[in-house]
Amino acid sequence: MGVNKELSMLAERACEAALAAGRVITSYTAGQVVVHYKEGGDSLASQVVTEVDEQSQAAILEVLAPTLASHDLALLTEELADDGSRFEKDYFWCIDPMDGTLPFTQGKPGYAVAIALIRRDGEPMIGVVYDPVRERLYRAVAGQGLWINEDKWRPPLAESAGDCFYFYVDCTFESDSLRDVMTAQMQGLAQRMGYARSVIEVHGGAVSSACHVLETPPSAYIKPPKPELGGGSFWDFGATACIFQEAGAYARDYAGQRLELNSATHAFFNHCGVCFCSDPALAERVQAELRVIS
Repeated sequence: MGVNKELSMLAERACEAALAAGRVITSYTAGQVVVHYKEGGDSLASQVVTEVDEQSQAAILEVLAPTLASHDLALLTEELADDGSRFEKDYFWCIDPMDGTLPFTQGKPGYAVAIALIRRDGEPMIGVVYDPVRERLYRAVAGQGLWINEDKWRPPLAESAGDCFYFYVDCTFESDSLRDVMTAQMQGLAQRMGYARSVIEVHGGAVSSACHVLETPPSAYIKPPKPELGGGSFWDFGATACIFQEAGAYARDYAGQRLELNSATHAFFNHCGVCFCSDPALAERVQAELRVIS
């Protein structure tokens, strides 16, 4: 079997797994869920975990576990310990059973299932995201394009320059000690790029925020570098990195470098930050402004 056919088949399994996880998530309401806390980054969003995360993961692994042996794949998932096999196998599944657990527990949108297949060198080959609130299934395969539900991706028309620029930020933005500074920086950035106004959308998890960037141009999702541990991990950005790649959009770190999605030296992105933009030309302007701010 050729690589393209094999990737297509694995993408179908990932879609099946994501939809199964979505059914688990939608069977719960926020009030039914007991919240626990785990070791993670410095933010509450990176420490919250629920039985829904765990059952969502179980639903995903029920579908994908057989592919570990049949295709000699490794596994990295947020709710299990990293066994290091991602450095030994040619490819590994990278799974976030429910990105945006915090907004889920608050009864707010902004959560999604994310499944990526990543090559050992860190290149994302498959990206699948399911948003159970909007019932949108994103499916991207390297070199094969992006589909949302049954439709092949077509970029939406951006609002004309001089109108509005959208910034998407995580649900923890409101409690961030640098919120006011970052707000002023984003507003100034939009003005210097020629937009009459800017809107800051406090949205939820990294996965959901990135998907909204793709579908609401001109827009960006940015997470500046910071000294504290956190800033998202491989499972937060693996699937959307592939989706953005196939959409012709932009997903890089804060300095414009390739996202390291299989590093042996870090599991989080606080050291380098991230920048997702709705198109590469726009990203060049955003990155230039970010360098000035930094």
